[in-house]
Amino acid sequence: LYMGDDQVHWFSILNSLVIVLLLSGIVAMIMVRTLRRDLAEYNSVEEKEELLEESGWKLVHADVFRPPQQPILLSASLGTGMQLLAMAVVSIGCAMLGFLSPANRGGLLTATLLTFMLMGVPAGYCASHTYKALKGTEWKLVTVLTATLYPGAIAATLFVLNFFIWGQQSSGAIPFGTMVVLLLMWFGVSVPLVFAGAFFGFKAKLKDPPCRTNEIPRQVPEQAWYMVGAFNVLMGGILPFGAIFIELFFI
Repeated sequence: LYMGDDQVHWFSILNSLVIVLLLSGIVAMIMVRTLRRDLAEYNSVEEKEELLEESGWKLVHADVFRPPQQPILLSASLGTGMQLLAMAVVSIGCAMLGFLSPANRGGLLTATLLTFMLMGVPAGYCASHTYKALKGTEWKLVTVLTATLYPGAIAATLFVLNFFIWGQQSSGAIPFGTMVVLLLMWFGVSVPLVFAGAFFGFKAKLKDPPCRTNEIPRQVPEQAWYMVGAFNVLMGGILPFGAIFIELFFI
């Protein structure tokens, strides 16, 4: 059977995805088994002197569940991430089942935006439940930020760029009526669903943490320049981004 170049690239992307998922699952299974054994030992130890033999990341096991400095921002970010993950899973699932045809131009984008609006419930639930676990009290603020922070920033950037496209009188500009419809869907569908999810999230019962948290935080030594968060994020994301960009460029 003859396969065109586009089909070959799709098979290459699918093959890479399967390999990444398989390797990630193996690593995750090993880490889960190791962490369960370590946590059981930590919870069963009565004398703190026995923990002095540990080294590395195991020394901070009693600080993992300590509330961060910005619990509201963390909860809102987790909620928006859950909303994007649910949107991606539903959209890809519908495309795989044949409900979204590539022949319908713009159909995938429309379905993705609609799915994002409807996934407000898991976003609000995840954000509120995380904020409750961090012993937060400003539940209204975290719910509003989950519904408006990242979508608002993206919408503002899109509108500003669209104004420049309007100024060039380009046919690729988004019509004003479409932007109004998107705003109405955002405030009329997504925001209420986020509040509904937050209500159920705050009502849900919290699970006990797997290990205790020390009252006095452990001092973390200053890290080298290549161990900071920005550099790790850049190095961890540039390789997958480059591979996906090159594959999609030829489709």
